[in-house]
Amino acid sequence: MKRPPKQDNTAKKRIGLILGPALAIATLLSGGISSPDAIVIRAAAVAILMAVWWITEAIPIPATALLPVALFPVLGILSGKATAATYFNHVIFLFIGGFVMALAMQRWNLHKRIALRIVMALGTGPRQLILGFMVATAFLSMWISNTATTMMMVPIAIAVIMRFRVDAPGSHTRGFATGLMIGIAYAASTGGIATLIGTPPNLSFSRIFAIVYPNGPEIAFADWLFFALPCSVIMLFLAWWLVTRLFVPREFTAGQEKSTLRDEYQSLGKLSYEEKIVGLLFTLMALLWVFRKRISLGGIDIPGWSEVLPAARFIDDGTVAICIAVVLFLWPSKSKPKERLMDWNSAVRLPWGIVILFGGGFALATGFVESGLSLFIAEQLTVLKEVPSVVLIGSTCTVMTFLTELTSNTATTEMVLPLMGSLSHAIQVNPLLLMIPATLAASCAFMLPVATPPNAIVFGSGEVRMSDMIKAGIILNLAGVVVIVAVTFLLGMAVFNIEPGVMPDWAVPAGKPG
Repeated sequence: MKRPPKQDNTAKKRIGLILGPALAIATLLSGGISSPDAIVIRAAAVAILMAVWWITEAIPIPATALLPVALFPVLGILSGKATAATYFNHVIFLFIGGFVMALAMQRWNLHKRIALRIVMALGTGPRQLILGFMVATAFLSMWISNTATTMMMVPIAIAVIMRFRVDAPGSHTRGFATGLMIGIAYAASTGGIATLIGTPPNLSFSRIFAIVYPNGPEIAFADWLFFALPCSVIMLFLAWWLVTRLFVPREFTAGQEKSTLRDEYQSLGKLSYEEKIVGLLFTLMALLWVFRKRISLGGIDIPGWSEVLPAARFIDDGTVAICIAVVLFLWPSKSKPKERLMDWNSAVRLPWGIVILFGGGFALATGFVESGLSLFIAEQLTVLKEVPSVVLIGSTCTVMTFLTELTSNTATTEMVLPLMGSLSHAIQVNPLLLMIPATLAASCAFMLPVATPPNAIVFGSGEVRMSDMIKAGIILNLAGVVVIVAVTFLLGMAVFNIEPGVMPDWAVPAGKPG
C-alpha cells in the first residue's frame, strides 16, 4: 500500500502565521467591536487568532489549542488556574477510557476478528463484499478511531482486490476496487457519528454545550446513540448504494469465493482467552453506558442502573469508561503470564494531541462565556430571527460539511459551536436544534483526500482517483445535509425533548462580562 500523499501547505501556513496575529492585533486596536467592556474585544482577538491558525495549520493544531493557557491570563480574560482547569474534565476521561478499550481490542486482534466475521457473514459477491466491509468498518468506528479502523481494513481489502484481479481481470475489477476503497473511507466517517466516543466532534459538542448552558440537560451516551445511530445507518446505506451504483456494474458477478477472507480469519487462530475477556468487558462497557440513565422513549421507560446507587448524580459516562479501563490494567493475561490485558506501553499510544485539542476548544468556549462574548455575538445575530429554522440548520450543515473538507473537523467544531449557541439565543431557538446538526455535519466530509484520515488512507492505496472521490463525495456531502436535517426534526426533537418554537428555561447562555 502506498503512503497517503503529503500535502504541501507551506504557503497556506506562512500566510496564516502572519494573518492570525495581524487580525488579532487589529481587533484589539481598532475598537470595531462596540462593547461596554473591552474584555469582549480581547476574547474576540484570541478567538480570531485561534481560528486562523487552526484553519491554516500555521503551527500544529494541538499547539494552537494551548494558546488560551498563555493568552487568557495575560489579557485578563480568565485566570491561569481557571483556564488550566478547563482542559481536563469528565469528557476527556470518557475519551481516554474508551480509547484504552480500543487499544486493548487492537492489542489482542479482537477488532480484526470482529471485522472479518461481519464481512464473511454478508456474502462475497462484489456488492455484498463492499457492504460487508462497510458494515464492519462502521461498527468498529463506533468504538475505535476511524484512522485505526481504516488502516486495518485497507490491507484486507487489497488482498480481496488482488484475488478478484486473478479471477476476473478487466475494467470491472478496477471499478470494484475503487468502490470498495471509497466505501471503507465513507463507512469509517459515518460509523463514527453514531456514538459519543466515535469521533472527536461529538465529544467536543457534549462538553461545549455543558459549558455554554450549565443548566442544560446532560448529553448522555444513550441519548446520543438513540438519535445518531439511525442517522449513521441511513448514511452508511446511502454511501453503499452510491459507490456500488457509480463504480460496480450490476453484471459484474465474479469472485464468489471466500478463500481469501477465510485464510485471513484462520490466520488469527482460535479465539483466545484474552479476546474473550476483552470482548466481555467491551460489551459490559457499552451496556453500562446505554443503561446508566433512565430511558424514556414513547411508551418505553427503563430505569437506569445508576439510580440504585446512593449518589447517582455523581456518576457519568466518563466514570464508566475509566472503571472498565482500570479493570483492563488489572486483569491478568494467560498467554503472557507476567502481563495484563492492557499495559502502559500500549496505553501511551493514546492520541494526546486530540486530548489537548479538546481542552483548547473547551477553554475557548469558556472564554466566550466568561467574557460575555457569547451574549455580544447573540445581540449582533438578532437580524436572523425571521429566517426559518430549517433554512438556518440546512445552511449551517452545508457550510460545516464543505468547510471541513479543508480544515480539521474537531477544530472547526470547537470554533463554530459557541457561535451556534449565540445564534440560538439571538433567534430564540432551542440551542440543541442548531448545535447537534452542526456537530454531525463536521464528520460528513467525503469529497477530498485531505478531508479526513480515512479518505487520505484509501487515496494513498493507489486504487482511488481524485475525480472518483470528488464525484461520489459531492453527492454524499449534499445527501448528508438532507439526512441530518431530516433526522434532527423527525427523531432528534423527541430524543432531546425539543419543543418547536419553545425556548427552554435552561437555554440562557452563561456569561458575566468582566
